[in-house]
Amino acid sequence: MVKRIKIYALTALLICMYVDTFAQEKKVSLEAIFKENVFSQKSVHGINWMKDGKYYSSLVRDNGKAQVVKMNVATGEQEAVLIDGNKLGIDFSSYSFNADESKALIATEVESIYRRSSKGIFYVVDMSSGVSQELMDGKKISYATLSPDNTRVAFVMDNDLYYITLDDNEVHQITKDGEWNHIINGAADWVYEEEFSMAQAFSWSPDGSKIAFIRFDESQVPEYNMQLWGPLYPQDYKFKYPKAGEKNAEVSIHIHDINANESRLVDAGAEQDIYLPRMYWAGSSNTLAFIRLNRLQNQLDLLYANAATGKSKVILTEKADTYVDLNYNDNLLFLEEGKGFLRTSEQDGYKHIYHHDQDGKLINQVTSGDWEVTEVIGVDQKAKKIYYVSTEQSELNRNLYAVKFNGKGKTLLTPAEGNHGINMSPDHQYFVDYYSTANAPLTVSLKEAKGDLIKVLEDNALLNKKLKGYALSKKEFFDFETVDGTRLNGYMIKPADFDEGKEYPVLMYVYGGPGSENVKNSWGGMRDFWHHHLASEGYIVVCVDNRGTGGRGRDFKHVTYGQLGNLETQDQIAGANYLAALPYIDGSRIGIWGWSYGGYMSSLSLMLGADVFKTAIAVAPVTTWRYYDTIYTERYLQTPQLNASGYDDNSPLSHVDKLEGNFLLIHGTGDDNVHFQNSVALVDALIAADKQFETFYYPNRNHGIYGGNTTWHLYNMMTDFIKRKL
Repeated sequence: MVKRIKIYALTALLICMYVDTFAQEKKVSLEAIFKENVFSQKSVHGINWMKDGKYYSSLVRDNGKAQVVKMNVATGEQEAVLIDGNKLGIDFSSYSFNADESKALIATEVESIYRRSSKGIFYVVDMSSGVSQELMDGKKISYATLSPDNTRVAFVMDNDLYYITLDDNEVHQITKDGEWNHIINGAADWVYEEEFSMAQAFSWSPDGSKIAFIRFDESQVPEYNMQLWGPLYPQDYKFKYPKAGEKNAEVSIHIHDINANESRLVDAGAEQDIYLPRMYWAGSSNTLAFIRLNRLQNQLDLLYANAATGKSKVILTEKADTYVDLNYNDNLLFLEEGKGFLRTSEQDGYKHIYHHDQDGKLINQVTSGDWEVTEVIGVDQKAKKIYYVSTEQSELNRNLYAVKFNGKGKTLLTPAEGNHGINMSPDHQYFVDYYSTANAPLTVSLKEAKGDLIKVLEDNALLNKKLKGYALSKKEFFDFETVDGTRLNGYMIKPADFDEGKEYPVLMYVYGGPGSENVKNSWGGMRDFWHHHLASEGYIVVCVDNRGTGGRGRDFKHVTYGQLGNLETQDQIAGANYLAALPYIDGSRIGIWGWSYGGYMSSLSLMLGADVFKTAIAVAPVTTWRYYDTIYTERYLQTPQLNASGYDDNSPLSHVDKLEGNFLLIHGTGDDNVHFQNSVALVDALIAADKQFETFYYPNRNHGIYGGNTTWHLYNMMTDFIKRKL
């Protein structure tokens, strides 16, 4: 009897110890993610390398005001305060130095316009005296840029290009025809900004004697009318947005000669329906290089223009049966002393580095293999060495390498598996490594060029300590083959108390757009922790990168050309079927959600995969590519006039009759990117098909759907829907 009591007591003690241990690990709550910001990671921002390579500057805050501090690379210690917002009485948010670091530009009261565009109040700071000079009497301007000779600042205001001479503060207006929704000088229009990742559209020549700029004539581009709700009478916000197949802005390149006070047109060819998305001074102030793309983006030309006459000639041409992706050809660097240029291209099937002479003739392909160069970090012209990040270790990872111009002597500099974001010094002696994995937050380290550690600048020790107090399972990577033998990558987040003997519902997360990647060995953000919250509530969260996504070569990415949504949806359905066959998955409870392209995908997956998907959430989805912009859509589908079936066959609007499961549709009415019109059209089609669904709109919110209490409200609502419907 005594022995039995002891056994019961021991068993009870062990149970209490287990319960107590598990109780110490808290569940990931919505409040912790969205209200208390528990899981935000720290980083090191505003690092700019200084000219001698022995120091870098960084933006910090002291007593609420910004400071630019000077950091010693060798010691990692702060040596001086270069710009003090407290002394200037200016709470600036960004800064930049000129080449000799004698002057700096700082900006305050910066307000965003669209994704990359902004305007603010700018000051020039004399670094020797510490005196600041306010530009344009405090009027808000865009893209203020010091001339290389330190005598002028160019900027855009009210769609016109200007410069100020600093010695007398005199304002010089280069263009005078700028007008809202008609003419833009020196700044990108909406679609260039969104799809070619550019906002500033002017550039000083190396000697500061000329400014090259792009002019956008968007007079004939159709307007989109976006109503802004709030006042007694809603306001109309009309802006130029070229939808697929519609008229684009007519673009032209001009070169303004400061001394002659005259501008000349650059010859970009006879065809007007083109794109001119990039300009570069080709090693001197006499030659301007620029890229020209045809409307269908299947031919890219590199041209040289004589800066004195505007006459141009084609130096290099690249063609494709599908499209030439500018993002994969956006690493053009001209070498000193006319020794040619380096560029990237996926012309051999994978994105690699190529070395050309000054006339465009290929000298050699620098890198090669069944992997991709994702970014060129720096070029040491004296040592003839290129530093780049690639997927050579795995498409899930990003690692830094160095290689000679001739392709020899390749060295791996960051061997640790994961994702390495690199900021390298101009003299290529040091770099800052922003490193994370799927299960370890950011570590920011200062390293020598060979990869040796100098100092850890941020280790997120506090976040790591917090994470130990939560019941978190690791993100697990897996792959599987579809019926046609295609290998797809995925990751899975299981409940922390996962039991193989149980069956769990699954929520799949999808984006899936061309060149994107969600399945990577890098630390996630707020959305990942929402997935961890769902895991704590008994769901398994899964993400699968379908065909068309990036990191795996041209063929894998371009296979969706002409039929967006078709193969991608097949792959998400294949992923759901693969999961349903696993013993611990409840195949009758598989859901899917996504945002933007992902909302397009989740909508299609629920409609076309009614036998495998029970529930879907679509946030800010494209519902027909006829409503989306020219540059993005036509790159992958051609125009609606040339490929009507490519636009309609895989539109959710064409498949509303197949909807069987639970559907939640969410959109912001102030979305300038994927217009609210997309969801209005889908709602109308679902009503006509007599389909029941749930929908929610966020007044005046843009594509990101945020601001104030919005994010908390959104994820709380989606969580409730998943619990009710999955």
